[in-house]
Amino acid sequence: MDEAKQIVSDIKNGTIKPIYFLFGEEPYYIDAIASYIEKNLLAEEEKGFNQMVLYGKDVSIDDIVANAKRYPMMSERQVVIVKEAQHLVRTIENLTPYVENPQTTTVLVVCYKYKKLDKRKKLYKAVQKAGVLFESKKLYENQVSDWIRKNLQGRGYSISHKAAILLTEYLGTDLSRINNELEKLQLVLPKQSEITPADIEAHIGISKDYNNFELKKAIGERDVLKATRIINYFSQNPKDNPFVLTVTLLHSFFSQLLQYHGLKDHSPKSVASALRINPYFVGEFQTAARNYPMKKVSGIISALREMDLKGKGVGANVNSQADLLKELLVKII
Repeated sequence: MDEAKQIVSDIKNGTIKPIYFLFGEEPYYIDAIASYIEKNLLAEEEKGFNQMVLYGKDVSIDDIVANAKRYPMMSERQVVIVKEAQHLVRTIENLTPYVENPQTTTVLVVCYKYKKLDKRKKLYKAVQKAGVLFESKKLYENQVSDWIRKNLQGRGYSISHKAAILLTEYLGTDLSRINNELEKLQLVLPKQSEITPADIEAHIGISKDYNNFELKKAIGERDVLKATRIINYFSQNPKDNPFVLTVTLLHSFFSQLLQYHGLKDHSPKSVASALRINPYFVGEFQTAARNYPMKKVSGIISALREMDLKGKGVGANVNSQADLLKELLVKII
């Protein structure tokens, strides 16, 4: 995210604010900015007396203010980082008086994850005036593969389109988890490498041929043989391919396919925008729409909801994953 990079760049260039209030649904950038400040703002010999990390569930707003009002010892400034500050949601507005008159020798970093700060309240306006207010927004799934490519490009790597999609399908939109897996790849692959599906299979453990991405594609094409091979593989490796995840992804796919049927404009650009998908996937929806009329899609969505309940043991005897997968395929195709 450009805004996060700009914050780090400003700090590197000596533009340091007394307050950094980091909030939002995506924890990755919150952690990244806080980590940069924690590691780089003070010299190692200054950190012992002048850097403090607090946790929201263990402190009150009064504790935070008391620490922030201290003067640094043998240093130009001190750093106070409040992690997991969302635990202070009921009292966070009480921080306003301090923010309106902050200690100029303190850098206070507040990590307020998974929450939004009310723009109508005084605290929001006070932070805007005195410091840095950063909202870390969750990426849509269709944005993640581009994020992966840009992230790797900054590290001196590239990645094939299919490999990026494979990671997205397997790891979802959890940027912290994706970043951890990318760091694993960096340890074993030389710089300037292009990461391929084979690399992901070898080093992360995601099969390039037997995964939910390939199953969805096979079902969309009504390729019964390929879909059967994939569910047989899933049956033999249930821990790596949980049934509930498969049902969830297929339910999302057919829900989007139902939406596709309802669109007036089926041009690739319009479809990608309306369904919030990567343009790479538009062809799959075009194929699936020919194979599954709207009425059929509605029936499949109902069947998937039923299978989801069965997979969770609701209203049915406990079945093996193999049996559930076979029944799932029969109901769809």
